[in-house]
Amino acid sequence: MAASNRLQICSRCIYDNRVPNIVFDAAGVCNYCHQVDKLKEQYGTGTSRGRQLLDDIFQGIKATGRGRKYDCVIGVSGGTDSSYLLSLAIESGLRPLAAHYDNTWNSAIATQNIRRLTAALGVDLYTHVVDNKEVDDIKRSFLLAGVPEFDADTDIGFVQVLRTAAARYGIKYILEGHSFVTEGISPVGGNYLDGGYVADIHRRYGRRPMRTFPNMPFWQFMKWALIYRQQFIRPLWYIDYSKERAREFLQEHMGWEYYGGHHLENRASTFAHTVWLPQRFGIDYRNLSISASVRRGAMDRDEAIEAYSKPVVPDPELIAYVCKRVGFSPEEYAACMNGPRRTFRDFRTYKKRFERLRPMFRILANANLVPMSFYLKYCFPIKT
Repeated sequence: MAASNRLQICSRCIYDNRVPNIVFDAAGVCNYCHQVDKLKEQYGTGTSRGRQLLDDIFQGIKATGRGRKYDCVIGVSGGTDSSYLLSLAIESGLRPLAAHYDNTWNSAIATQNIRRLTAALGVDLYTHVVDNKEVDDIKRSFLLAGVPEFDADTDIGFVQVLRTAAARYGIKYILEGHSFVTEGISPVGGNYLDGGYVADIHRRYGRRPMRTFPNMPFWQFMKWALIYRQQFIRPLWYIDYSKERAREFLQEHMGWEYYGGHHLENRASTFAHTVWLPQRFGIDYRNLSISASVRRGAMDRDEAIEAYSKPVVPDPELIAYVCKRVGFSPEEYAACMNGPRRTFRDFRTYKKRFERLRPMFRILANANLVPMSFYLKYCFPIKT
């Protein structure tokens, strides 16, 4: 939060001075808008140069995977972006293996979307299903820890499953369905996760051993990058991508169904974004996607500010579902919601290690051996 009590809103998007580590230029444009511009220039997003860069990458993937059953792994969640990416890969002549981390909190629509999509495209599916009692214990641990990252284990587990599937089948390339144009730029310091963070919170608050949860310790993270040299590619960063057009295409050709909003294909992420973050921490990540819509001209800025000003309405049935899964009584849930707020700084993480190794990670990010978003978000000191 800036020192001034006056609310300053970016003159281009709707990020304001409550966003972590935000600064404004003389024209009132925030640093995150400038970061989007730099990424669009770097990747040629939505231009013929970007498409050519992506076509060259796809040709390299095909050449590297020649003679193998699969030439890339694509993570699928049942959401818009990953579903469209799988279709794009098939259209481009790639031979993907779809991979899914089932944290047992999926919505029925997401599960159905994955099944219909892979069947329609003739794509094999690799799935890792975590023990439901085990993952519920991890979720309970994060609630008791009082940190914002309630769903950090899902993000870590998902990436570990992608990397494990790639290693098992000798695949070098992992394709991710992420678009900074449509999803926005996450504020630096607004969210943090790594395998050490998950392990320490569970060590302090967990009651069951983590046997089926696919955590990613530091040594394994480095092994994937340096020994297996798995490359992460985000094809949607290069092309003129629209969620709206993607949904229409998927609904018309794949029997795919929309689940209601960003991150709402999974109950854990839905709870995080509609209950835990806004009610417990006053964090409303709707501004990421809304700002992205304003930047690309899909939403009027004044309309976006008005939409963002309306409070998030929690779903009592979802809260009851979460309490049942983690074993909270109404009194325990209330105590958890009103307990002390903590951050990743209160737990053991790999953050300082990432910062010390920043020069190495810059090289790895430029070679696509770690995601560029990881380098930008985790390898620099965070102002408090």
